[in-house]
Formats: sequence, C-alpha cells, structure tokens
Amino acid sequence: MRVGVVILPQFSWPEASARWKSLEDSGFAHGWTYDHLAWRDLAEQDWFGTIPTLAAAAAVTNRIRLGTWVTSPNFRHPVTLAKDLLTLDDISGGRVIAGIGAGGTGWDATVLGQQTLSPGERVARLGEFVTLTDLLLRQSDTTWHGEYFQADRARMIPAGSRSRIPLIVAANGPRTMRVAAGADGWATTGPESTDAGTEQWWAAVAALVDRFEATVRQADRDPATMDRYLNLDSAPVLSVSSIGTFSDAAGRAAALGFTDVLVHWPRPEGIYAADEAVLQEIAGLLTDGQLDPR
Repeated sequence: MRVGVVILPQFSWPEASARWKSLEDSGFAHGWTYDHLAWRDLAEQDWFGTIPTLAAAAAVTNRIRLGTWVTSPNFRHPVTLAKDLLTLDDISGGRVIAGIGAGGTGWDATVLGQQTLSPGERVARLGEFVTLTDLLLRQSDTTWHGEYFQADRARMIPAGSRSRIPLIVAANGPRTMRVAAGADGWATTGPESTDAGTEQWWAAVAALVDRFEATVRQADRDPATMDRYLNLDSAPVLSVSSIGTFSDAAGRAAALGFTDVLVHWPRPEGIYAADEAVLQEIAGLLTDGQLDPR
C-alpha cells in the first residue's frame, strides 16, 4: 500500500519546503497539493499556485512522485496545462502524476466569468479535457476542435519522448467512471454524504469499487492493471486523528483493492485539524515495512 500526503498550498516557501523534504525523508510515496485558486472556508487565507509549488517541491526532493489533487477544466485549458505538466515532469525527472477531475460548482467554477455548467455538461467537458490533454502529452503537434476546447497546431516538444505522465481521473458517477476507465488510473474521495457512519461510508466505497471494476471491464480493460487512489480524509473520522484510525482505514482500502491512499498534512485548526505527530507515526509504519508498496 503506497501512502501519499496532501500539503495544502498555504505556506510560505521556507515552511513549505521543509514539509516537502520531510515527506521524502519519511518514506512517503507521493506528495500532492490542491489545484484551486481558492478553496472553501480557506478562501480568505494564504493560498499559492499549484504548478509553481510542485516545481519548487521537485527541486527539493529526488524520489517522491508529485501530483495535482485534482486539476480541473474550471480554470485550466489542456494546451497550457499540458505545457506546464511537461515542464514539471522535466524538472522532476519524470515524477509527475496528473490527478484530474470534472470541477465543482464553487468559486473556481465562475472566477473567470464563465457560467456554471450542469452536471452533465461538466462530465462532457471532463471527457474532452482528458482526451485532449492526453493527446497533447503524446504528440508534438496537435489540432483539436471540440465543444469546449480548441487547439490549433499546439506544439508540445518534447512530448512523447519521455515516460508517460499518468492521468488519474477522479470519478464517482457512472459517466465520470467511463472517463476514468480510459485513463491511467482512478481516484475517489468516496461518497459525498457527510452524515454517514464509518461502516456505511466504507460500504459505499465498496460499491464505488464494484462500479469502477464493472466499468473498466466494459471498456475491455483489466481493473487489476489500473492504480486506484483513495482520499482517506473524506471518511467520517479523519485518518490522521490517530495511528489506529489510519491503520484501520489503510487496511480497509487495501482489502478493497486500492493501490494508494492519501492523507492530509494535519492543520492546527479547522479542516484536517490533527496532531502532526500522527503523521510521523504513519511514517514509522513505512520505515518498519508494515506498508509495502504494491
């Protein structure tokens, strides 16, 4: 079971740098940051850019993979995103993971002056976004005329000359899962309900796994060949609230076939508030070999 940590882009670089270095030193497999321009209750707090943060993180690490959790078409275009990912992958030595989602209806959805899309429209846009981004990352010259995006001989050099940047699609519903089935992996935060108990939440996650596997088989692919990422901190109890809570959650995730789990670097208050010492206890499990990569 590979374990990754989300570091929210809230910290000035001297502090953030120490956190990113700590992830690598502690044995975590990957580090992530949110790709929003502002986020929920933290919208009035410090919040830095995603790609520059990951580029800086690449410069102070050597091993861990670096990812977006998750980028979306709300304020991204595939041409500029692909160029940024290509550059970030070069800086990091091929360590980028591109987590991609449909985008919600919050502040990011209208910040550029656009109209809020319906759920169906957001899914259609996601499918086009993923397809075009994939083409751009594999081709040196791409032209695309779609419903949501246009590209006229977009140059991406040296696209295709390096190892593939995996595209991990966040999906819960049937239509978004069809998009994920054509990508390199699947990510989920689990069910969106906030009033479910722990057992009900995990039962709903199991149902999502069944849906994903059926969808992948319908696409003539083997589900066992695809990486699966679960955000443990969407559960009713925060995964880093105690080492026991994390161990139980990681074990349940592994039993459901998830290859990777994500936790959040604890914050002092508010969302994801917890004791940072628990993160070090999780690192201890990694050091002791109790959580072996698949």
